[in-house]
Parts: sequence; structure tokens; C-alpha cells
Amino acid sequence: MTNPLAWGVDKALEATVVGSFSRGGYAARSRLESWIDPPSLAGRRVLITGATSGIGLAAATRLARLGADLTIVARDVERATRCVEEIRARSTNERVDFLLGDTSDLVAMRRVADEVAQRGDLDVLIHNAGAITATRTLSAQGFEMTVAAQLLGPFLLTTLLLPRLRLAHPGRVLTVASGGLYSQRFDIDHVELSTSEYDGVRAYATVKRAQLVLAHEWVRRVASSEVVFHTMHPGWTDTPGLAASLPSFYRLTHSLLRTPDEGADTLVWLASAREATRSSGRFWLDRRPRSEHKVPWTRSRDADADARALWDWCVERTTGY
Repeated sequence: MTNPLAWGVDKALEATVVGSFSRGGYAARSRLESWIDPPSLAGRRVLITGATSGIGLAAATRLARLGADLTIVARDVERATRCVEEIRARSTNERVDFLLGDTSDLVAMRRVADEVAQRGDLDVLIHNAGAITATRTLSAQGFEMTVAAQLLGPFLLTTLLLPRLRLAHPGRVLTVASGGLYSQRFDIDHVELSTSEYDGVRAYATVKRAQLVLAHEWVRRVASSEVVFHTMHPGWTDTPGLAASLPSFYRLTHSLLRTPDEGADTLVWLASAREATRSSGRFWLDRRPRSEHKVPWTRSRDADADARALWDWCVERTTGY
């Protein structure tokens, strides 16, 4: 950032949650930094989960407008069909299709990976699927649903598609997290909450923190010349999921919420901009890397050990699928 005014405003916004996460933060940063549209994705293949509504749909539409060969992963054939038709109409890009697969189902993720691999190279993998699950439920393999859909499923899909992503020199793996992770300290013994301690909001924030921890281990294991890994959060964004899962928060902050397009902007930018290949393992908001902690008590005593432990934890639970 070379503009002193933009730098100062950004720092002031980042010092507050409301200023940084709200639509005001997006508006100020985008104007002061004179953001331009991300570069073309023509000739590049992108795979995205959770793209049938909200931020995912907004991101998928913009990716298609940039010319990507786009595949969405969805659970329901009717919603997926409508989504593809809508994206094609909005983008005038016919190279949009879907694969059926629930990210919480490890068997389904292997099937999706096999189908993607058969199609050829893959340039960008986007893990966007995510939701707050009010009641503790189990996945097809018996894992708590939040962990299964937003940590284990994406971990397995990334592992299986890594050979294809490496061919992009570099491929990109992007994960949509949440500012809610700032409330949680990573604890390997409480990644998957038990029945007695389960709370949907806490489970969601815990897994979002785990996504960020796991990204650092991916960086340690995979050269950035082959694949880069980034995590971002969209700020406070007006989506059907937010309205349904946090109705009180939604009513309180509705006038401050970003549009889905604004929430998706950094994700789309990371998928195409050259700047994203100059580093790996960063946590982003509004096209800038951000601190992973806002309060000292969420910091780990040994971040490297935590990342290795989480990697082993994921491997143990996904091996065999």
C-alpha cells in the first residue's frame, strides 16, 4: 500500500471490528486504494464448493465473468442446476457446470476428486461451503457435521487434488473462513466438540480457527512454487445463512452488512491476481493480509506443534476414504 492516506485509514479501520468488517470498511478501502477488477481467468479451471447461494454464488458468478472454466460442487441436483443456469446467464460464460457431492461426506469427496482429475488440470480450488449447525449432528462417517463439512472434507479433497494443482505452477487453494475465529484459541482436544459442550456458533468459530492453523501446515509441506494456500474472511456479509443462523445479530447489524459481491471480492481477487502467488499461508480481508489474532489469549504457545498435530488428526480421520 503506497498511498499514505489509504494506509492510515486502513489501519484505523482494522483497529475496530465494526469499522473493518462492515460495508463501510469495504467502501473506504476500495475507493481509497482505487481497486480495479481482477485479471482474466480465461483458460483456467476453478473448482468451488458452497456456490449455490450467498458469498459462494456471488464469487462463482464473478469467476465466470472473468472467463474461468468453472465447476461448482453442490449437494442437491435441482439447486445445482438452477445455480449453473443463473451463473451462465449472468456471466454469458457457458463453461460452467457442477458435480454432486456433500463436503461432509468423505466418500463423496473422493468421487468428486476422481471426476475432477479425469477432466485434466486444475488451477484454483476454493473451499467456501460452510454453515452454522445449531444442533450437533453427525456426518455419513460419524464425525460432527461442522468438522466434517468444513475441515475433514476439504482436507481430503485438497489432498487428492494436489497433483493436479501442482501442474498450475502454482495452483491456488483458497479457504473462506470467518472473523468469528478471532474469538477462539486453537485446542487440538476440542476441535470436534462433544455433545455436552456443543454450541453451533462456537463449533463454527472453532473450525474456522482450525482451517487457518491447517493452512500453515500445508504451506510447510508444499512449496509455494507448486501451490499457494490462502485463507480469507469476507467481513460481515448479508447472506441467507447469516439471517437464518444468527437472526438477532442479523437484525442488529443489517444496515452495516456488506453485499455478497463485496464479501466475495477478496476471494475472487485471490483466485486471479498475481499478488496471491507472491506469498502463501496468509489470512486476508479486503485484499490485504491481516493479523490472525485480535486478543492475546487466542495465541498458541507453539503454533508449529499445533499445526502438525492438526495435520495428523485430519490424516487419521480421512485415511481409508
